[in-house]
Amino acid sequence: MNDTTPLREKEETSLLEAGNADRQPRGRVLVTGANGQLGRALMTLLPQVGFVPTGVDLPEVDISDAAAMSAWDWSSYDVVINAAAWTNVDGAETPEGRRLSWRANTVGPVNLARAAVQHGLTLVHLSTEYTFDGAIPVHSEAETPSPLGVYGQSKAAGDAAVSVCPRHYLVRTSWVVGDGKNFVKTMLSLAERGIAPTVVADQTGRLTFASDLAAGIIHLLTSGAEFGTYNLSGGGPVVSWADVAKRVYERAGHSPDEVTPVTTEEYYAGQEGIAPRPLSSVLDLAKIKATGFTPTDSMERLEDYLSRLLA
Repeated sequence: MNDTTPLREKEETSLLEAGNADRQPRGRVLVTGANGQLGRALMTLLPQVGFVPTGVDLPEVDISDAAAMSAWDWSSYDVVINAAAWTNVDGAETPEGRRLSWRANTVGPVNLARAAVQHGLTLVHLSTEYTFDGAIPVHSEAETPSPLGVYGQSKAAGDAAVSVCPRHYLVRTSWVVGDGKNFVKTMLSLAERGIAPTVVADQTGRLTFASDLAAGIIHLLTSGAEFGTYNLSGGGPVVSWADVAKRVYERAGHSPDEVTPVTTEEYYAGQEGIAPRPLSSVLDLAKIKATGFTPTDSMERLEDYLSRLLA
């Protein structure tokens, strides 16, 4: 299902009318990674606020192909939103996955950044809390990258390339839930099959629903917000993956006690090829709020999402 909700009337007016005229995009947007969770949400929301989006994805378009990107007709676009990424965190630790991760998460953004500089485009690039080691309870935009694994390292390198663009929004997010396979749907499926799962309880953060993430990106593009890095996740209380799983089980008519909380170390004990994960995925949202965008409470959004899935 497509997890898209209408924008509030006040917010929609802001998206359409607000913003510095010099920064206001002319409406032509290239969305890379258009078949992913965020890409699908963007392709739904962008036309609703006056943009004309073009979505591309593998295998037809490979942003890591330097020759193809150099030959691309960039005059057809004003904004590029890069939602493409290699997100197989554990797979990135393998020899093949390491190359694929760096190709998608670093080489691709380098090519897009080069095009954005050469053609005067606004580049929106999606980052992740995996660029941090998770040792600090709450991550601000000013925190120095300290990635633990290959996935986070490749994303941090791509972020650095994008940061040289004069007109860029680097949007850092976490725990994305959208159209397609996701943690909430997995837990619901387990509950419906009567399976009692073990879920990590020492990794904390907030869910980010793809439609909310897309709305926040559109807000940055239309509100006149200064270029730079912005944290953008769901709002509300900080929870663990086990907390989310317990709520899913409860809404599905099961006892939350069927979910067994464990530490990350216990969960992955004896498994090989597992990437290290940041324990804290909590993002400081003060900067995005200061632009006039207030992220929706992620647990309230979870309730709405489950209502639709269970209907």
